[in-house]
Amino acid sequence: MGAEGMNMGTRFIATKEAPVHENVKQAILAASELDTRLVMRPLRNTERVLKNAAVERLLEKEQELGADLKFEDIAAEVAGVYPKIMMEGTMEAGAWSCGMVAGLVYDIPTVQELMDRIMSEADTLISKRLAGFAA
Repeated sequence: MGAEGMNMGTRFIATKEAPVHENVKQAILAASELDTRLVMRPLRNTERVLKNAAVERLLEKEQELGADLKFEDIAAEVAGVYPKIMMEGTMEAGAWSCGMVAGLVYDIPTVQELMDRIMSEADTLISKRLAGFAA
């Protein structure tokens, strides 16, 4: 119906095979679509991240400094935090990319199960929406 692709990074993090800490997967499961924030907008390097204490500090700095914000002002919240979060599961270590789709993630399937589900749902949608077009 016009779609040519899907952005699935956050969804694939919450799969059994994803090489990330279980805390990351559980954070995605617990999140709603309202639990993400846009950071680094003043630097023209916008990233959507899951909210946590570090993200709130980052946003406060962005608001306080406004146009005077420099990367160095927020480096502690964004630079080098991925290993702490993704590998060690220290969820408050800083900002990490996470889409609003987290609000639609309710399980941690295998990649095969996820792909089978996507294909099945696509087949169902196509059949229902295009049924009236058959000649």
